[in-house]
Amino acid sequence: MSSTGVPAVDAAVVWSVAAVAVAGLGTLLWRVMRAARRAVGRMDDLADDWLGVPERPGVPGRPGVMVRLRGIEERLTRVEHELQPNSGRSLRDAVDRVDRRTRTLAPESDSE
Repeated sequence: MSSTGVPAVDAAVVWSVAAVAVAGLGTLLWRVMRAARRAVGRMDDLADDWLGVPERPGVPGRPGVMVRLRGIEERLTRVEHELQPNSGRSLRDAVDRVDRRTRTLAPESDSE
């Protein structure tokens, strides 16, 4: 860097460059910290969703992913039970009974 020959101007230029460098570094650090804080917040939300949140005054609790999956599996098991001929009380058994009764009342003709 060349000198202007005026010591006060040279000092002002050096201090200005230093101030701009410090401000730029501060801004960069602030943005990095803000992004890190957002990422940590998102990870916290993910952990709450995965593990669930207990009930607290005025706010209902939310079950975690594994509890919700267990509920879905139980419901699916009940639905599958209804779709298979089994105990005579399933939906499939009822449909089969209605089908047999309908065939006796209105037999299918070969012309259809």
